[in-house]
Amino acid sequence: MVEWSIAALREADSIGTIVVAAPPGDDYEFTGEDLFVVAGGEMRAESVRNGLDRVETELVAIHDAARPLLTARLVEEVVAALLADPDASGAIAAAPVSDTLKRAGGAASGAFAPNTVVNPPLVVEETVDRAELWAAQTPQVFRVDALRRALEAAPEAAAAATDEAMLVEAAGGRILIHAAPAENIKVTTPHDLRVAELLLAERSGGE
Repeated sequence: MVEWSIAALREADSIGTIVVAAPPGDDYEFTGEDLFVVAGGEMRAESVRNGLDRVETELVAIHDAARPLLTARLVEEVVAALLADPDASGAIAAAPVSDTLKRAGGAASGAFAPNTVVNPPLVVEETVDRAELWAAQTPQVFRVDALRRALEAAPEAAAAATDEAMLVEAAGGRILIHAAPAENIKVTTPHDLRVAELLLAERSGGE
């Protein structure tokens, strides 16, 4: 999946250098004068910090390899959204929430995998208005100085962050949303991987 994302980034005119944060000890054989591999950290923020050490540009795009259906067009659109607003610190791909959202309470807590049986069942405490809610995705594009400041401002928050936008927001940065295409899915289960493979096969003409 990393290679699929690399291929899309290489097609984007706005991308000059690609930095892959890989688990320490893994022997990745990515090649190219435009590509560097750095050690990833235990937390997402550590991986981003390590990658930023290789960045010398004013903007940086951060993307999760778990979203292998990235396109050069989406990268360029998110970059363009940020460049069009000099007061913004970043721009992210995101999708409007379409499901009815429930906030649950009860004895059990935490994240649950699909088809997990919770005993006793969780209890709905409220229905959350989805009208203004968006699900954050990647790529996320930032002004490098703003991202570096956000990572340094709150180390504890950075360690728990699930994306970089929340850190830049907490530091007072203005983040723009760019609507992502439906196929920019995240692969977290074998089913997701099968869907991604089918969509990629369609792009390549069924090969």
